[in-house]
Amino acid sequence: MHNEEERLSEVTIPHLAESLVSATLGRWLKEPGDYVKEYEVLCELNTDKVNVEMPSPMEGTLIRILVQEGETADVGAPICLIREPEAQTPIVSDPSKSIVTEGRYRDEPDLSTRYSPAVMRLAEEHRIDLRKVKGTSLGGRINRKDVLAYVRDGMNIQPATPPEYSAGKNEVIAAGFTKATSVPAAQERKEPASSRGPDDQLLPVTPVRKLIATRMHQSVSEIPHAWLTIEADVSHLVDLQQKWKDRFAEKEGIRLTVTPFVLKAVVNAIKDYPILNSTWSTDNIIIKKEIHVSIAIGSEESVVTPVIRNADRKTIAGLAIELDDLVKRARSGKLTISDMQGGTFTFNNTGAFGSLQSFPLINYPQAAIITFETIVRKPVVIQRDMIAIRSMANLCLSLDHRILDGVVCGHFMRRVKQYLERYDQETVIY
Repeated sequence: MHNEEERLSEVTIPHLAESLVSATLGRWLKEPGDYVKEYEVLCELNTDKVNVEMPSPMEGTLIRILVQEGETADVGAPICLIREPEAQTPIVSDPSKSIVTEGRYRDEPDLSTRYSPAVMRLAEEHRIDLRKVKGTSLGGRINRKDVLAYVRDGMNIQPATPPEYSAGKNEVIAAGFTKATSVPAAQERKEPASSRGPDDQLLPVTPVRKLIATRMHQSVSEIPHAWLTIEADVSHLVDLQQKWKDRFAEKEGIRLTVTPFVLKAVVNAIKDYPILNSTWSTDNIIIKKEIHVSIAIGSEESVVTPVIRNADRKTIAGLAIELDDLVKRARSGKLTISDMQGGTFTFNNTGAFGSLQSFPLINYPQAAIITFETIVRKPVVIQRDMIAIRSMANLCLSLDHRILDGVVCGHFMRRVKQYLERYDQETVIY
């Protein structure tokens, strides 16, 4: 080592998406000692939305890995250290290239007042003075779990002892991350000794599944859910879809389903009741001007929610074309981060699997999610007590009860029903 203090640069988890607070290190593509060019892929990051390759923000030699494969780190937390070429070591202003010295790193730097964006957002949401929260990460740094524990314990947390620091190669416990397998003491559950038989199969939990679990826990723990279900007569909608499906397939080369018709009705109802297109923010309810609908698309391993932007400005045909594109790219693993960002309301066609009723979890931090259930042909009482066989379907709404109440959601669902039942043979789709 040179007599001069060696200068190293931290590479941190970038802010990949609007609602992203953490990511799991999926796979390292470089090892300590490797020389890395700027923009060369360092590793793979897994989020609950997509998996992405992370390029190096600088050129240099990878000195130390701080976050191991399978571990989860907050946005802004360091994942590795890179030594830049001596002639090219600048004073940087880019926060993803913060310069540290190897000597300082070994002496446990004071990280207690360095807050990640995730921590700052939580503190703002819960109106917390972070000076009152004791951090449990390296150097006393505060992570998301510290803040959530502080809130859960009535703003009077008694934190565990900070993790022990080790200066050995690849043993640094980096600030702002926790092992994906660790859970707060209040949430820890021991597996009963008799719960696993000798012939039972153990299915490893993938990083994507762990992140989905984290987001779902966040949804149910932070959002007070309520539910509402209505039944709509979609007979005319089905007739209209049948009328157009062959022409549409010939013209566009894709299949026309009932989904874009339902989505159009939902979007029109959101325009009438814009409070459904909102999010909670401590002292304010933020009503989003643009209607960007997240579409839940399932695969064997997970569910992703790519976004149709400005859905209210699109025709039924336009929605059908964009839906088809998103589904194909989701199932072939070709969605991008930008495809996942900015959703303001979520739609899920659970009827595709034969579901009759759902109680979906809200896509945090949105205010609501709606599901369209399977269409069932059944006898229904119509005019003058006559009975007819009609195509009926349920729609189920999950709502954030901090923002929405039964009255407004009842009006919203009734409006969705009205739009669905107004379709007729004269409705145009272009």
